[in-house]
Amino acid sequence: MNKTRAQGQAGDGARSGALRLLAAVDMGATLDEAAALVDRLAPSERARARRLALEVLRREERADRLLAPMLARRPRPEIMRILRLATVEMLALGEAPHGVVNSAVALARASGRKGQAASGMVNAVLRKVSGAGETWAALQPQKMPAWLRVPVVDAWGEDVARAIEGAHEAGAPLDLTPKGETPGEVLPTGSHRLPAGAQVSALPGYDKGDWWVQDAAAALAVWVLEPQPGEVIADLCAAPGGKTLQLAAAGAEVTAIDISEPRLARVADNLARCGLSAGLVAADALAWRPDQPLDAVLLDAPCSATGTIRRHPELPRIRDGAGLADLTALQAQLIDHALGLLKPGGRLVYATCSLLPAEGEEQLSAALARHPGLMVEPPRAPGIDPGWITAQGALRLRPDLWPERGGMDGFFIARLRKSA
Repeated sequence: MNKTRAQGQAGDGARSGALRLLAAVDMGATLDEAAALVDRLAPSERARARRLALEVLRREERADRLLAPMLARRPRPEIMRILRLATVEMLALGEAPHGVVNSAVALARASGRKGQAASGMVNAVLRKVSGAGETWAALQPQKMPAWLRVPVVDAWGEDVARAIEGAHEAGAPLDLTPKGETPGEVLPTGSHRLPAGAQVSALPGYDKGDWWVQDAAAALAVWVLEPQPGEVIADLCAAPGGKTLQLAAAGAEVTAIDISEPRLARVADNLARCGLSAGLVAADALAWRPDQPLDAVLLDAPCSATGTIRRHPELPRIRDGAGLADLTALQAQLIDHALGLLKPGGRLVYATCSLLPAEGEEQLSAALARHPGLMVEPPRAPGIDPGWITAQGALRLRPDLWPERGGMDGFFIARLRKSA
């Protein structure tokens, strides 16, 4: 087999894998839940399949707007996925049109009798798409769903909402929290940043445990807590464990609590790789109590995860905002429980990777009303822009911040001091 043909078949393997992942998302799965669908691909093709799926999900609405005038009627879902993939490959990723169109036609023919019948249409439409670069460039990034966009616009305005949508489309770089020698650009807050797509296990310092993967915004929750050597601290809802590692690296006596034993096993693996130690407890955080009152609690509460859409662009597709009331009720319970674990004068950092004020600013207001004497302490971590600090004294991080550096995840972080 010649080299060109081999590369084409490998590319089609990744494209087929991407289409399987996109079909699973259409059925309500996350990309992580669908990962087994590409297990049989070689590691490099598996990674490419996931990258292609991510890029399509970030631009699906935009691709549909471009394709709509070119289609006499909307094709079957499997053909629509092929058209979207090819459109994104050509117009967003800069792939050569000839190879992309040929591959898309072959994928359509391989999808069955109806796909064979649609292959001529696929060929004709994609040849039009290949020349539509200017039209594509003029289209706005895809919008957040209304259940998320409306509260974002209410909180920060239309311009911010559009900037967030642009950040979602751009995706996320790779951030590392340093313990030793760490590659990448050093960010003002102390995290290190590399371009997206780097193979984590091949980076220098991985085997020695000199760093771990963690978005710069997520890392700020621990810097805001300011853990001190010897302090007794609980990390509630701890998995995947980046914050547990930060607390342990600061010299605190950490207990990490999470309801999921498999997720805690991953925390244990990362602790071992980085030469750090922490107590691990598989339990419902609401049912767990320490042997003695704690100096501090870090509560990264279960939430809508709307701050992580640039990493998980399938979330707006598979969620509709239902269940938010249950989530906010659980967050309030967890805040009250965490405060009850603290010694007088102890501190709590409450964090959610959410863009929704209901899970941040409104949750903080409600906690202050429930707990007279509870105080908000403004964040003092290095690299914090004063514009990120809210009127309440909490930290509001959004994907459109640091645009020149590649953005950050959306987070709400509040440092609270229990009455003495």
